[in-house]
Amino acid sequence: MKLVADSKKCTGCRLCMSVCSLVHFDEANPKKAALYIDAKFPEPGTFHTRICDQCGTCASVCPEEAITKRDEDGVYIINAEKCTGCGECVEACPLNVMFVHEDSSVPIKCDLCKECIPVCSTKVLSLKEIKAEVKSKK
Repeated sequence: MKLVADSKKCTGCRLCMSVCSLVHFDEANPKKAALYIDAKFPEPGTFHTRICDQCGTCASVCPEEAITKRDEDGVYIINAEKCTGCGECVEACPLNVMFVHEDSSVPIKCDLCKECIPVCSTKVLSLKEIKAEVKSKK
């Protein structure tokens, strides 16, 4: 599964970001959210929702193998005990949605807790199945 967003519906309220930080850090601090709402100024009312698409790039570059894919849903998660905070995953993230907050040495990444979905009144966020890659035979 992966989280998907229809940014055309986003009003920029950032409630999803507040809920994300509440669930994971027990504080309403959007700077600790694992998703982002970018305002597209000078176009008032235009927002872009950036979320992890579970591509696995972060796991492929982690020198400690601290990022692994959960078998049950295909979501990449960070093992905080194995993570050294080197930042390789943050630099490699193609969507620029991983980061290290000053309060933590472990990067923040979406773990697909799904708590952001029901709080979005405009239904920007939803779940989608991750299609398995089909390898052709040669």
